[in-house]
Amino acid sequence: MKAIKLLPLALLMLFVASCSSVKVTADYDKAVDFEQYKTYAFFKEGIDQTKINDLDKKRILTAIDNNLTAKGFTKASSNPDFVINIFTKASKQVNVTTHNNFYSPYGYYGWGWGPYWGPNNTTVSTSIEGTLYIDVLDTKKKALIWQGIGTGYLDNAPTPEKKEERIHEFIEKILTKFPPTLEKK
Repeated sequence: MKAIKLLPLALLMLFVASCSSVKVTADYDKAVDFEQYKTYAFFKEGIDQTKINDLDKKRILTAIDNNLTAKGFTKASSNPDFVINIFTKASKQVNVTTHNNFYSPYGYYGWGWGPYWGPNNTTVSTSIEGTLYIDVLDTKKKALIWQGIGTGYLDNAPTPEKKEERIHEFIEKILTKFPPTLEKK
């Protein structure tokens, strides 16, 4: 009986987890000591070329700024230790689903008893899979030292608040891997 009561909660949790999934990968230069980095800035020239609208760009940069500040990094107006660049990629996914409509194995069909197979239903839906790249570049070496990549399905958020929440989720999951923690031997 308890299992039946918990079933709706389990299904809801599964649905929420599947809707909000963001796949994250990260790569970094293992020769770099990330503890030396204290200050950062955004790489304006690179960010200006990112092909997203200015509102989303501002949401992304604000989320990155909040995340790095919470980790103890300081935004510098000049001579930062590292700079952040972002770029995005989107691909449209077309999903075609055909449903066989089987009404009843014992229902009435015509003048006799037997199964009724109704017409097939075909539905076509589209979704946008978006990828956000966050690059961290050492300003002295002028080299990429860390890259985080988040991929997930972007839905048309009904409100700016929901859109901001989704962007924050992307950033949070990507930057959980920055700075990388290296096992000391």
